[in-house]
Amino acid sequence: MNTFSLKILACNRVFYDGECEIIVFPGYDGEMAILANHEAMTSTIAVGEIHFRTPDGENHTAIVSDGLIKVEHNKVDVLVYSAERPDEIDKFRAEAALERAREQLQQKQSIMEYHISSASLARAMARLRGVNKFDIH
Repeated sequence: MNTFSLKILACNRVFYDGECEIIVFPGYDGEMAILANHEAMTSTIAVGEIHFRTPDGENHTAIVSDGLIKVEHNKVDVLVYSAERPDEIDKFRAEAALERAREQLQQKQSIMEYHISSASLARAMARLRGVNKFDIH
């Protein structure tokens, strides 16, 4: 199968840098997939799960925050605020973050604070879905 170069960058690390056969990511209009030789594009990534398969046939999952994806010349760059493997997520911290975000949303906030709280809630929910889906803890 044809491959392309994939780099997934989070604020704190390079999550993955290597060859890839397919990547599926959450867009704001639904899931999207990219294969080798995809036409050039730039898009946004929503909070959720990225799935990708390497040439050795191994499937990988990353729980990500929102970000950007750029496809150009058989190279895909993903830039997200955070990217974690499901086994890296601390379920208790994710549950505490979910509860904090819910409490913040119930308080009177400015529009900016509301969007921050909503983003925190979405990230905590995605992290918990990842932990529960893959039965890590």
